[in-house]
Amino acid sequence: MLLAVLVATAVITSPVRTTTQSVSTFAALSEQLSEPNGEFDTDNLISNESSYLHVIPALEQGRVTGGVYIGVGPDQNFSYIARIRPATAFIIDIRRDNLLLHLLFKAIFASSRNRVEYLSLLTGRAAPDRVDTWRDASIDKIATYFDGAKPLAPAALAANEQRLHAAMRDTGIPLSDRDLATIDRFHGQFVRSGLGLQFQSTGRPAREYYPTYRDLMLETDRRGKQLCFLAAEDDFQYVKGLEAKDQIIPVVGNLAGPKALAAIGQEVSRRGEKVSAFYISNIENYLLRDGSFQRYIENVKKLPHTERSVVIRSLFGGYQVPESVPGYYSTSAIQTINELLASCGSTRCRSYFDFLKR
Repeated sequence: MLLAVLVATAVITSPVRTTTQSVSTFAALSEQLSEPNGEFDTDNLISNESSYLHVIPALEQGRVTGGVYIGVGPDQNFSYIARIRPATAFIIDIRRDNLLLHLLFKAIFASSRNRVEYLSLLTGRAAPDRVDTWRDASIDKIATYFDGAKPLAPAALAANEQRLHAAMRDTGIPLSDRDLATIDRFHGQFVRSGLGLQFQSTGRPAREYYPTYRDLMLETDRRGKQLCFLAAEDDFQYVKGLEAKDQIIPVVGNLAGPKALAAIGQEVSRRGEKVSAFYISNIENYLLRDGSFQRYIENVKKLPHTERSVVIRSLFGGYQVPESVPGYYSTSAIQTINELLASCGSTRCRSYFDFLKR
């Protein structure tokens, strides 16, 4: 099921789908854990956290590995998953649109044998000739190739969309015509902009520090290592393998909501696992603003965890902490779950600044 190819030179055979759980189980679990759709004013097709990889050395030093990963938002989660190597991942977001975006990613993984084909299908551009020889290509070389590639002809793009629709329906998650139109709109933005797709905040002009997809692909950790999930074939294949086994499960839910996060905790317990990492972006800021932070803390208490389990958060707006790196608008940092619960588990944090001090 692949890039139709893409230019009419060759047809890549769709990889055989292998899974440890039935399609119906994947769909049923996603529905069982989810809450009703919530609201947020931005699509969030890509991250706005240029610093997202800066926490990798700290994760390694803290031996944060295996277990279950929980995260929010789009595909920066895949880079954390590639480093942590969890057995299962849950992607929770207040917007059902994020679930639809992850179904698009899942379909592209299923239709791609390697990271070059993944980017080819994501951006609607032809893969290079003899793509199998690109296994060890640097991410810089791959980015340069796709920067110079033009979008496919409309007929080839339409054929790819139909294949992706079929792969998404194979998940068993019900998709309406409106859902498919939303997914096509998301995918269309990747195709129109290619690697130049920039984070956008609805109703507000783009800022010069908003990253592009290219920026995020080429970003490094604090040691200068390129560790996006697309930077090395082995990392890409690990994430692809989890997707093929239906072990990256999208969930609709508010982190302070009455069901989703607590239900994920119950599912983790049922599996006999512990949460290794919980990526929360800067959502705690919003929860403190709307008065629901303590409900979030109560939900975090229900997540099975160890002394090494961490939250990964991002800070914006000029907050300076030891992890801040000059030249970056965002700061990414980790804290153990035990530290979070000790500092805010029984005492109400009145503001984001108060929370950060704690």
